[in-house]
Amino acid sequence: MRIDEFAQPMDDRLPFDVVDDIAIFMRNDPMFYRKQLFPAIMRMKDRHDAGKSCVAEECLGEVCGRAMESYCKKFDLGSMKNVFKDEDKGLLINKVFGEEMTQIRNGAY
Repeated sequence: MRIDEFAQPMDDRLPFDVVDDIAIFMRNDPMFYRKQLFPAIMRMKDRHDAGKSCVAEECLGEVCGRAMESYCKKFDLGSMKNVFKDEDKGLLINKVFGEEMTQIRNGAY
């Protein structure tokens, strides 16, 4: 901690981009990926292959909510309200959806 940080009140937020960090967590935590994220991605792929539209909130909303809970619990961060801003879930959904749909379209899955 720097000396000037003692004089100024610290923000309750984490000192990094929490949306990027939780997206990495979703992919790198083996149990979360295997049980939550991968099945959601496969449902997205099935919808895409069938020519149906994929809506980000419908495809990943529940999974991203569970990821936020699991992230806070695993890293002992307390309440989700202390870690995430109101718009973070939407940003996470759009980030993961965009990245995974690109992979689906490119044939990675």
